[in-house]
Amino acid sequence: MIYALIIVVLLGIDQISKLLALKHLQDVSTIPIINNIFHLTYVENRGAAFGMLQNNQIIFVVIALIASIFGIYYLCTKKIHIVGKIGIMLLISGALGNLIDRMRLGFVVDFLDFRIVWQYVFNIADVFVVVGTILLCTFILFFDNKEKVK
Repeated sequence: MIYALIIVVLLGIDQISKLLALKHLQDVSTIPIINNIFHLTYVENRGAAFGMLQNNQIIFVVIALIASIFGIYYLCTKKIHIVGKIGIMLLISGALGNLIDRMRLGFVVDFLDFRIVWQYVFNIADVFVVVGTILLCTFILFFDNKEKVK
């Protein structure tokens, strides 16, 4: 199924980026790409968004598994607009990408540090989750009801 292939590719991109961060950033802490604007900064995140709920890994594992199972079920059984499908695939990829880190390392590897925007460091899986959520909300608000009317 094409959905599974896309999710695997996105997971691969996320995991390769985190392996590179572990290999090249763990000992140096931060590398400025654009000084005081964008850095690659190694962080071991043991919580959720913005470091909330530190050291509660089981909660994150359960939520990621439930969201992924539900998302896969929805992709395989429902006819939905492409915006919804992409949103679900991104959410699953992001949830599983961070789940793999939690299971393998006991923490999530974060490394994207846009200092001009905020003080939080994040990773590609986090980007997938945020963009996927925006797309899923867009689908629900603008496409879901139109398909039900048809």
